Amino acid sequence: MLLKFPSTIFFTLAFVCLSNLSNAQKVSVAGPVSKEAAEKLHAMEDSLAILAYAVVNDSIEQMRFAACKVLITSLVRALKVENSFSYPFDRLKSISILTPPDSSFRIFTWQLFVNDSTYRYYGAIQMNQKELKLFPLRDKSFEMEAPPLYDRLSAENWYGVIYYGIRQFDTKGEGRRYLLFGYDAFEFFHRRKLIDVLSFDSNTGNPTFGAPVFVKSKTKPGPKEHRMIFEYSAEASVRVNWDEQYKMVILYHLIPFPSPFNRGMTFVPDGSYDALKLEKGKWKFVEKVFNDSQKEVPFPNPILDDRKGKDISGREKQKRS
Repeated sequence: MLLKFPSTIFFTLAFVCLSNLSNAQKVSVAGPVSKEAAEKLHAMEDSLAILAYAVVNDSIEQMRFAACKVLITSLVRALKVENSFSYPFDRLKSISILTPPDSSFRIFTWQLFVNDSTYRYYGAIQMNQKELKLFPLRDKSFEMEAPPLYDRLSAENWYGVIYYGIRQFDTKGEGRRYLLFGYDAFEFFHRRKLIDVLSFDSNTGNPTFGAPVFVKSKTKPGPKEHRMIFEYSAEASVRVNWDEQYKMVILYHLIPFPSPFNRGMTFVPDGSYDALKLEKGKWKFVEKVFNDSQKEVPFPNPILDDRKGKDISGREKQKRS
């Protein structure tokens, strides 16, 4: 049986009908959720949590698709509740919900498992307003022939991922932007991680993904990447995230390696680290950020050297007369 994905047309209409409710009104930042609204949202959250879990974990394909479709409409209904932005939805474990430190918006993303080599991503950006203003995110990554490293993308032409990290930063002349860290299950043998840039148009308020802020070489001038995409073996574990201790984005350094599945070459981490450092609004690539080399190969001290006047059993050595 050929199944259709939850309709992108239906998905878009469901959000668009609600996203412009307050365009003609004065924007009012979301306040606290009333007791009655909190009780209503708490009850709705129970159903949302079950649906979100089914989208990811149900073993029957038809049930995952149906759950995703209902999840979309149910989430919109919940977000229509006044001041819903202030409600945390902590129990939606299968949906990523990220809010930047400035609390100007939050972004929902989740994954629909189709089969071993196919995934679809869904998401929406909710602005911090009393009345609902929502931007739907339409995953078009499966239509992109190559990774869109040099393209600005709209919410209607989104490279779909699950976002697991967010970091805001400011640039001169360009205003505030946000680094987004995402995971793409991609296909059976390969995974991808992504660093994207989210900004909002100063005139329309619409979100835009991608910006020429990644500088990979000091000596080779050329176009700056709008986002960074790292593809690696499905057998590997790869870190791509902000590190608060070092105040940099820390990346596993990837090297080519024969695929364990006899599918040519893939990429795996070699145990060293690269980084991205923010300088004047640009994220500059730093290769092998930690210098862990030593002049001599480290060896542990011999056990008996630490025993000084003791024998192998740990007793004081007897002096010979």
